[in-house]
Amino acid sequence: MSTTIRVCCAFLLGLLLLGSPAQAGPVDWQEVPATSEGQQWWDQGSLRLNKSGNLTVLSRFQPPTPEMDADGKEARPPASSLYVMELDCGQRLYRDTSINGLPQWGSQWQASANDGLIEATIEAVCAAGGELLAGS
Repeated sequence: MSTTIRVCCAFLLGLLLLGSPAQAGPVDWQEVPATSEGQQWWDQGSLRLNKSGNLTVLSRFQPPTPEMDADGKEARPPASSLYVMELDCGQRLYRDTSINGLPQWGSQWQASANDGLIEATIEAVCAAGGELLAGS
């Protein structure tokens, strides 16, 4: 199965975990500043407030592309991964409830642990979800 098909399937599964496709808004990727660890985006159209009063959002992570592959040729970009993240904005914690469409049952809350991509994602998503959180 091609990478594009796998990513599309994972994306659709992620939307299903957030709610029915009819509830999903248009995909609106918001990029956070890249770091040496790679690039990360979050989908503004998937931003939701869950029953626990936390935000959920679809995010995408892409590791950095090496300059050359093992054969000395220009390397292809690595595949990106899709995550459904649950965010506790008050405590600045997150947990991945789905990775590439696979549920992560019993995932534990984590601090960003100085991961610039996760810190920036938490900051951006919590700021964008301020109205949702205020209404809960």
